[in-house]
Amino acid sequence: MLLLELKILTLNIWGIPFVSRDRAPRIEAICKELSSGQFDIVSLQEVWSQQDSEQLQQGTASVLPYSHYFHSGVMGAGLLVLSKYPILGTLFHAWSVNGYFHRIQHADWFGGKGVGLCRILFGDQIVHLYNAHLHAEYDNDNDEYKTHRVIQAFDTAQFIEATRGNSVLQILAGDLNTQPQDISYKVLLYTSKMTDSCASDSFRTNECGRNSYTSKSALAKNPLGIRIDHIFVRGADHINAEIVEYTLPFPERVPGQKFSFSDHEAVLAKLRLIRLPKETESDEEITVNTEHVECNLFEEVCALQDQGAGDAIKEDAHATASATNENNSSSINAHHLPAARTAALNEALALCDASLLQLNTDRLLYYSAATVLFVLLVLLVEYAPPVGLKTIYLLLKFIVFGVILFCLFMASIWNYIERNGVLQGKKSMEVMLQHAQKYDYFY
Repeated sequence: MLLLELKILTLNIWGIPFVSRDRAPRIEAICKELSSGQFDIVSLQEVWSQQDSEQLQQGTASVLPYSHYFHSGVMGAGLLVLSKYPILGTLFHAWSVNGYFHRIQHADWFGGKGVGLCRILFGDQIVHLYNAHLHAEYDNDNDEYKTHRVIQAFDTAQFIEATRGNSVLQILAGDLNTQPQDISYKVLLYTSKMTDSCASDSFRTNECGRNSYTSKSALAKNPLGIRIDHIFVRGADHINAEIVEYTLPFPERVPGQKFSFSDHEAVLAKLRLIRLPKETESDEEITVNTEHVECNLFEEVCALQDQGAGDAIKEDAHATASATNENNSSSINAHHLPAARTAALNEALALCDASLLQLNTDRLLYYSAATVLFVLLVLLVEYAPPVGLKTIYLLLKFIVFGVILFCLFMASIWNYIERNGVLQGKKSMEVMLQHAQKYDYFY
């Protein structure tokens, strides 16, 4: 029996005030695209301005009358959900680790990031929409936030599992800042038992040649681009969730302009939920079925394939790519899931152990730096300043004293906050790893 059909769209709008280029005309253009009436649920990230949030909500109210913005941290979580159907309840879960406050240029910590849940009523069925934006990867060669992202991924999977309740469908739609080959992707997908709605290797959603904001250096490093914006789905027990269509629905450029809608591509997935007949039901959980997926690009996608990402390359701008679940590299059948999950968790635990060792090293370095600077401060206090340098000496004392306080804070309070955040994620993974195989039905 057909329960419902719905279209889900996710987009990182790149809405950083004073930083993102062409922000005002892009927000206006996004409002117009979303007002087309073809989307049931819209999950947006990087809505950092209250003004942009209100504009998006008001500009789409005629077709998406229900909305919720998740407030968190200093800047707000940046997560906005727009819906054609009533939002009955919301919940926000902040992650235990989320970057560093002193890395102002990265600013993830100030966003107070986490995962937001909206309980949406489709007729007489409850659907859970989860909106998330994991910590960004700023340096692929030296990714100091990798452990943070892994813990965020695992935390999100656990949050989804804990809040499934009576929903017939769970959808995670957002900028997850992780590619299919990354450990964060594997941890999130395998521990949540969700399925990636994309069954083709030809799609890229960021740093891709079709986007006007992709830099030449990014294209030179990775000509095809990367896929980090995802829609993951999971049906309830005895519910078959079919992924009917997966597409990048927005044009390459804002109509009449030379720039794209964002530095990310919008992603759309069309889902169909069917309740299985009683004679086909079993005591085992029914996973998402992706036996037939129609992948359509609105216009031409990037023409090159990066190494190790897959062999499929899009040659026709309007061609249809269909794939089965067997061809979907992100899909693991029930038989192989425990082994894949165990391997992913072991790799994640190794990252946590490495981070804990690094935290011990950092604590010693900060304490050592504070000691050296304290000796320097004593010398500055003891010796009289040269003639004409009294003001500079006084300023230097304040600077040295301030750096000492910073080092002490980083070696003590912040180090313990970071350590406890990593430990919490590590212990949770160990619990799952210890019991998942014995009690696999419950995982």
